[in-house]
Amino acid sequence: MAELKLRKVGKSYGTLSVMHDLNLEIHDGEFLVLVGPSGCGKSTLLRMIAGLEEITDGTIAINGKVVNDLPASKRELSMVFQSYALYPHMSVRKNLAFGLQNLKMDRAEIDRRVDEAARILQIEPLMARKPRQLSGGQKQRVAIGRSIVREPQLFLFDEPLSNLDAELRVQMRVELASLYERLKTTMIYVTHDQVEAMTLATRIVVLRAGKIEQVGTPEELYTRPANLFVAGFIGSPKINMIEATVTGSGSERRLDLDDFGTHPLPPGLSEDHGRVTVCVRPEAIKPESGAIQTEGRVRIIEYLGSETIVHVDLPSGKTLIFQTHQMERHRVGETVRVGFDPGDQHLFDADGQRINTEEALFV
Repeated sequence: MAELKLRKVGKSYGTLSVMHDLNLEIHDGEFLVLVGPSGCGKSTLLRMIAGLEEITDGTIAINGKVVNDLPASKRELSMVFQSYALYPHMSVRKNLAFGLQNLKMDRAEIDRRVDEAARILQIEPLMARKPRQLSGGQKQRVAIGRSIVREPQLFLFDEPLSNLDAELRVQMRVELASLYERLKTTMIYVTHDQVEAMTLATRIVVLRAGKIEQVGTPEELYTRPANLFVAGFIGSPKINMIEATVTGSGSERRLDLDDFGTHPLPPGLSEDHGRVTVCVRPEAIKPESGAIQTEGRVRIIEYLGSETIVHVDLPSGKTLIFQTHQMERHRVGETVRVGFDPGDQHLFDADGQRINTEEALFV
């Protein structure tokens, strides 16, 4: 297994800087997920760790050894790509064994590793088949198996499930989680799908424009987002963002929320905050309930079986989303009253940074 340390890592293409002063420690045996929108630098960072891209600044160290100048083949890691990249003329067994044969490994050891990978991934019945005879999920298992046989100290996954349909993605997600529990090898996983990130990771790194916005457990990112970007990116349906302004002075200070009226100023806020943003998760918005309420018109209803997601147009023209597991029926066009309780909001200042005070609640 391996621990990984990035110190002031940067990447530039000529005058274009795409990664900026990254500092990150990846612990031995953890499942770390890199997540963010397209173009944020997730795959570039993974390729720099793998040795497939040179870094421009800083150092990358694996188990305390700086590997900046070490080629990918010497870093004792294995990478699974978005494309399966299987040899079409080879059987599954030969695809698994090919890399080890190139290393001139003993035949008995090759057979042991291939058989063990096949057992772990439950692909023993497929060993004689060619890739054209496999489903997408089976091909992905073989691609992962090709990494397992190398017995690396570090696994790298670059959006390995993006080519699969929705049902297969769910199945492979469960299988990857089970694989991690069995191997307990350090894994770094790139995805743009926050559901994958939340369900697989022991820790998540949220990237934007080549910079780290926040690092934490899935629970930490969901319950205490560091800024508005993380709050808006993590969570589905997306968090509600309500603009608000601190008004008055002294004992007359109030917080004026768009569409929700004026309320006493939460402790921890002052006139200096001026314009702030109040964020509330859709599951915290309740119809006909909550200390802070407003009315709106139902525009869209998404019935998902176990839950219903309702989009409500507010008087300002903005949309509020609430999520319910109850069976009450709403109708498009009807007027509903919705609200939330003081302990359910997240507060962010004018720069989009979290206002870090446990007492910053409406009273």
